[in-house]
Amino acid sequence: MKKQINKEIIKLSIPNILSNISVPLLSTVDTILMGGLSSIHLAAVGLGSFLFNVIYWNFGFLRMGTTGMTAQSYGANDKEEVWLSLLRAGVLSLILAILLMLLQTPIYELAKSALVVSAENDPLILEYFKIRIWAAPAALMLMVVMGWLFGMQNAIYPLILTIVINIVNIVTSYYLVKIAEMDVQGVALGTVIAQYTGLIIGLVLVLKKYKPYINWSLANRLSSLSEYSRFLKVNFDIFLRTLCLTFSFGFFYRQSSKLGDVVLAVNVVLMQFVNWMSYGIDGFAYATESLVGKYKGAEKPKEVKMVIGQSFLWGGLVSLLYAAVYYIFGIELFGLFSDDPLLLSVGKELLYFIAIFPIIAFASYIWDGIFVGLTSTTSMRNAMILSLFVYLISFYLIPETANGSNVWIALSIFMVARAVFQWGYYMKDGLEMK
Repeated sequence: MKKQINKEIIKLSIPNILSNISVPLLSTVDTILMGGLSSIHLAAVGLGSFLFNVIYWNFGFLRMGTTGMTAQSYGANDKEEVWLSLLRAGVLSLILAILLMLLQTPIYELAKSALVVSAENDPLILEYFKIRIWAAPAALMLMVVMGWLFGMQNAIYPLILTIVINIVNIVTSYYLVKIAEMDVQGVALGTVIAQYTGLIIGLVLVLKKYKPYINWSLANRLSSLSEYSRFLKVNFDIFLRTLCLTFSFGFFYRQSSKLGDVVLAVNVVLMQFVNWMSYGIDGFAYATESLVGKYKGAEKPKEVKMVIGQSFLWGGLVSLLYAAVYYIFGIELFGLFSDDPLLLSVGKELLYFIAIFPIIAFASYIWDGIFVGLTSTTSMRNAMILSLFVYLISFYLIPETANGSNVWIALSIFMVARAVFQWGYYMKDGLEMK
């Protein structure tokens, strides 16, 4: 049975890893293009990209909640609930996207204050924001489509969509920046075009592949609030958990900004390394979500526990690979973003954090996949809140350093705390976690 579980994990993980590793290209390509213009452009687009990561991370429940509930319905062979999972999440994503666009001005002002945006960077970031915000409907709907496909044990279609989105983003952004000379406007518009292209293709693939599940007559149930009770409960817990997570990274950027433009620019680059790592390890976390949810829905606890054990094994191996690559090639990778001697000097001082980060962080990513698959969202939320407290206390106890190493130490402690608290909830309640 273990051999079969491993085959399923690999079958889902490989396309997930390929797809997830390429996801940061939406911001990485923008960062590289801007790095060729000036450090001001680099910092501005880095913060602008992070701002949208913050916004979309907070709505990550649209993907995670959809995956967990769809996987359980799929495992139980409940076709109506499988289809309703997609419809409910789709309706909610459109409502939220409309609200984001209507409230874009106060959202930007709040973000600007929270991230301590300088007067020099403000015009460029605002320009980027006002264009890219129009991709909100596509971005949120894509989360739903991706989550639903993962729940259906399909990792190939998300890979196809991600590849298409990134190719369109690279081509359009390069053309708009290098040929049309649109700088910040170009990278923002390139991302908008890429995301709408991905959404259209995604919807076509779903409608074509899953005809036996499509039942439009169920749409009349979407008007009943009682139909949303469990869906909203699960997703609200994930929303609060993600809000804490995005606050933690926002806090990281805020403290980096207080240390000056050089430290901020360096940490913008180093966070790309974290993105590469997190999306790669999340390939196994997504597979864990899908398989844990499927076997829970099918009421097979033995298989659920086996998936959990093997997921940690595979996630640990991948984290060691990332650590080795960062340790050996860290300076060369940093040089892709900037050849500024001062940035390179400070970056070199901090690269050892990036080398050990995958090893200390991977367990928290795998635990996330387990909790999502079990829809144990209350425990997931509580573990994150406790970890955030540990993070903030740690930061204020660690002496400040000129190169910003203190913010990296605190962030590392945060990742360890997440895994410890999640493990504690699992040891206490097992598969019956709430």
